Amino acid sequence: MKNKVIKQYSFFRRNGLSLVFLAFFILSIGAQAIAGWKEHNKELNEDHAPALDLPNYLSSGHFMSATFENFESEFLQMSLYVMLTIGLRQIGSAESKSLDEKEDVDRMPQPLPNAPWPVRRGGIWLKLYANSLSIAFVSLFILSWLFHFYGSFRDENAALLIKQKPSISVMEFLSEPRFWFETFQNWQSEFLSVLAIVVLSIYLRQKGSPESKPVDAPHMETGK
Repeated sequence: MKNKVIKQYSFFRRNGLSLVFLAFFILSIGAQAIAGWKEHNKELNEDHAPALDLPNYLSSGHFMSATFENFESEFLQMSLYVMLTIGLRQIGSAESKSLDEKEDVDRMPQPLPNAPWPVRRGGIWLKLYANSLSIAFVSLFILSWLFHFYGSFRDENAALLIKQKPSISVMEFLSEPRFWFETFQNWQSEFLSVLAIVVLSIYLRQKGSPESKPVDAPHMETGK
């Protein structure tokens, strides 16, 4: 019966949130690519180096570093948020589980006929599936960190080549402040944004949003 109800809605009605954010992502990464390409070519021109066409720029260390630097911090934020909210609480926050009541997400999975196949299979498959969201976010964070590092490393050596200076090794680059400055300037903004939604949702409301408590809920009521 539930499947029939879902089919009555349009595709956009069923997937509007993901479609809108996908559109935002495509537009913003396209704008980033064009702006970054022009900015990088301006820098190359100042150093009397040949400009890059757009396809070559998209495979350059400059673009790779800037892109995955941001992906890395976002996936770090989400992985920590998913894992830390398992055991940590914040009184009054819509983003926290209850301080003392049992939550539906903590119940033991049952191999019901409509449950996902890893639940019905049990064993190691169930164990992996029960932690699959945090595994996915941690994996995406690690991959993004590696691509960020690789892009920054390539961009640094490309800049040294233009200046006719010797290239540096991976270990030398790791000891330089540039990569760590890029890393921590993004991490701190993600930690601040999570802190903001956790604390602000104690006292502020947004009617209709699942990220907010009901408008008439007491400030110290924890969870949604």
